[in-house]
Amino acid sequence: MDAHRLLGEVLSTRDSARWPDPPPGDGRPAMLVPGFLAGDLSLGRMAVWLRRGDWSMARPGMRANVGCMEESLEGLESRLERAVDDTGRRALLVGQSRGGTFARVLAVRRPDLIETLVTLGSPVLDQMAISRSTSAAVTVVGLLGTIGVPGLFGRSCRDGTCCESARMQMSEPISDDVRYIAFYSRKDPIVSWEACLDPEAELIEVSGSHSGMSVSRDVWTHMTALLGGE
Repeated sequence: MDAHRLLGEVLSTRDSARWPDPPPGDGRPAMLVPGFLAGDLSLGRMAVWLRRGDWSMARPGMRANVGCMEESLEGLESRLERAVDDTGRRALLVGQSRGGTFARVLAVRRPDLIETLVTLGSPVLDQMAISRSTSAAVTVVGLLGTIGVPGLFGRSCRDGTCCESARMQMSEPISDDVRYIAFYSRKDPIVSWEACLDPEAELIEVSGSHSGMSVSRDVWTHMTALLGGE
């Protein structure tokens, strides 16, 4: 059934001539952070949509989100800082799934860079509140990273000191200067929807799949309404 929901979401924004109007960016920067195993291209359709609304898109520079959390955060922070410096405006930061957990940590660390944080099916309350198949994939990546395969997170990222600060900041309060919107779906088969219910956020329930949130007309329409569009 999730495949049917995903297909419906993909088709809902397939025709760019029928896209809903994007929220107005007025030249402000925006960055889209992909989920586990995904890269920048996975959020390409949303990036094109936002660009239509005059958002200045900043690439996160991820081929696949499988790296050490702390190292990944350092790269994202540097790129976001450059985008904010170039435009003189704070950014819209959107994160899907694991990308949303990264985005939340960045919002705690650097509220000076972020105007609005949006998470899409992100298990910010418990990163391991995921399906068995996804947990198996995480385990495989973690084992490979632990034995030294470069570019992959390892056991120390979960239990050691390298990502300790990031793990702690996952649950820290977000500045009142940052607007925080969290999308979730009770029909999400990959991430437990309860793990997305961050009490710090404006919670928006949608009906759909996990992977399809970034291409969902429903999500796009909500974003436009919430971020000042018509």
